[in-house]
Amino acid sequence: MLEVRGLRAGYGAVEVLRGIDLSVGRGEIVAVLGANGVGKTTLNMALSGVLPATSGTITFDGVALGASASMAVDAGLVHVPEGRKIFPNMSVRENLELGSYRRGAKNRARNLENVFDTFPRLRERAVQAAGTLSGGEQQMLAIGRGMMAEPKLLILDEPSLGLSPLLVEEMFSLVRRLNADGLPIMLVEQNVVQSLEIAARAYIIENGTVTMSGTSVEISANPELKRAYLGL
Repeated sequence: MLEVRGLRAGYGAVEVLRGIDLSVGRGEIVAVLGANGVGKTTLNMALSGVLPATSGTITFDGVALGASASMAVDAGLVHVPEGRKIFPNMSVRENLELGSYRRGAKNRARNLENVFDTFPRLRERAVQAAGTLSGGEQQMLAIGRGMMAEPKLLILDEPSLGLSPLLVEEMFSLVRRLNADGLPIMLVEQNVVQSLEIAARAYIIENGTVTMSGTSVEISANPELKRAYLGL
């Protein structure tokens, strides 16, 4: 579904991504893990066409990407950014409808019902200003907005960030449920343990390069990961 080869990108003279190789297959949850500042969000921005790559290739569903963000969305690669990035002064419904601005407009009403079925709390708060929602509800809204674009692949950037432990559990259950409905997901997270519990495969990024990859079982058993991320 997604093939990334030799991807390099950065900001001005500062190179952040230093030759990233990764892939996401149809129906998979693939975790991209690493500490804050290793290049995860830069990777998402490059995949989404927000940040131009300096070299390497991004192929999504047989289409070469990287030229623009609109091209990525048109192809069905939808990115839910870190920090939710909702429109606080607009209603929940208006935020969701904006998700179908570029893609999914023909099925807006049907997709809106699907989002409300997935997130009943958003239905209850449809006319409420998005900025007055709780952190967990805002994250639901951000994901729901991404679903409105009828994604073929959903990139979730730190969906558990800033949530209480109970809401973190709920968020990971949601990711598993979306995937069970057939949606491939690239889960970009600092939460190593819970990400590995739901992902089929994982990549560990350090200093802009992939330092470890394999099945979640293999990664979980790796003594280097236990030392670096779990303190064992």
